[in-house]
Amino acid sequence: MKILHSTILGSGQPFIILHGYFGMSDNWKSLGTEFSKNFEVHLIDQRNHGRSFHAEDFDYELLVEDLYNYIQHYHLEFTILLGHSMGGKVAMQFAVTYPELVDKLIVADIGPRFYTPHHEDILAALNVVNFSLHNTRKKVEDVLRIYIKEEGVLQFLLKNVYWKSKDELAFRFNLYSLMEHNSEVGEALPSFTQFHSETLFLKGENSNYITEGDKPLIEAHFPNSKIVTIKNAGHWLHAENPTQFYEEVINFLI
Repeated sequence: MKILHSTILGSGQPFIILHGYFGMSDNWKSLGTEFSKNFEVHLIDQRNHGRSFHAEDFDYELLVEDLYNYIQHYHLEFTILLGHSMGGKVAMQFAVTYPELVDKLIVADIGPRFYTPHHEDILAALNVVNFSLHNTRKKVEDVLRIYIKEEGVLQFLLKNVYWKSKDELAFRFNLYSLMEHNSEVGEALPSFTQFHSETLFLKGENSNYITEGDKPLIEAHFPNSKIVTIKNAGHWLHAENPTQFYEEVINFLI
């Protein structure tokens, strides 16, 4: 059985953080360090991301089972679970599947509904990269910059470029599997599932991932939930306004 790679910081009640699509645990290092002053923080790399194992199969049931195996491996109890975007979907599905393992749930800028796949442009751009030709970080950046105009998205993706060997670059994520299973990322939480413990949804003020129309479905799945808006932030709310993000999470937990 393969166990997810993680970085563990601090001590206390376990607090697991799940990154989003194309992300990795390193994206949460700064906030994780802050949270580790009060909790034992587990920054997870999910399958096909970061330093965790690559696998051909990829869907939310598998991601939930990966997390279950991780929690069993480290003998974690009364876990706080925070997930952003795709990681938020995993966190929600884990909480309704294994509610006895989750003390509190925090979901960052994603709801339980179905989302139309919308990463095709990024996947197409990543596929243009040929590491035998684009054999320096600068060359990779130059080719991606042709297709990806948002600087934040570009820099986020470039964090995944690493030296696989002394003279060969590669992506940390499993691009082939993510392409094959891109449609899975938008899947809805299974119908008639509920998590009754305290749940916090954080939405970016400038993001449309959680709308007014999503509230009834959120309340149906998570009857003990509230939605808080992070000011001056879009979908990357934890990076765009880390101060308020940290304060809202800490206020919810302590």
